[in-house]
Amino acid sequence: MPVLSKDKRHAVQFTLNGEAVDGFVEPRLLLADFLRHHLGATGTHVGCEHGICGACTVRIDGKAQRACLTLAVQVDGRSVDTVEGMAAPDGALSPLQQAFHENFALQCGFCTPGILMSMEEFLETNPDPSDAEVREALSGNICRCTGYAEIVAAVLQTAKQLREAPTQGSE
Repeated sequence: MPVLSKDKRHAVQFTLNGEAVDGFVEPRLLLADFLRHHLGATGTHVGCEHGICGACTVRIDGKAQRACLTLAVQVDGRSVDTVEGMAAPDGALSPLQQAFHENFALQCGFCTPGILMSMEEFLETNPDPSDAEVREALSGNICRCTGYAEIVAAVLQTAKQLREAPTQGSE
C-alpha cells in the first residue's frame, strides 16, 4: 500500500539518471509533469499529450516509454533515464548525441530528446540496423523540421561506431 501524506499525495522514490529522488505526488500527476515541474528535468518535452509524437519519451527500467502516458506513481521503485542523463558527467556528449550534432540531425530540437531516448534503446537491441529498420524504429517519433534523413544518418553512424569501438581498442 503506498504511503499517503495528510493531503492524500503518494510518496514516490525512484532513480533518475542514476541519482535517487523522491517526492509526494497526486495520484493523477503525469511523469512528464513531475520530471519537468518538480524535478527540473526539462529535457522531457510535452508535445501532443496523447502518446503520439514521442517528444516525452524517457527510459523506464531501460525501456523507452511515453512520460505523458505514465503516472508518476507508476515509477515508484524503478529507474528512469532522461536526455539529461545521456551525456558523460564531464559534459561530453554520448556517441548518439555526438552523431546528431555531426549530422545536423536536429533543427528546433523539440523532438530530439524523445528521439534520442528511443534510438538509444533501439541501438541496444539492434546494433546493426538497416536504413529501413531505423526508419521503422523512428515511426513513433514525429519531427516536423528535419525530414528524418539526417536523423537516420546519425543513428546509422552511431551503430557503426559502436560496432567498431571494441576493435579500435585492441589494435
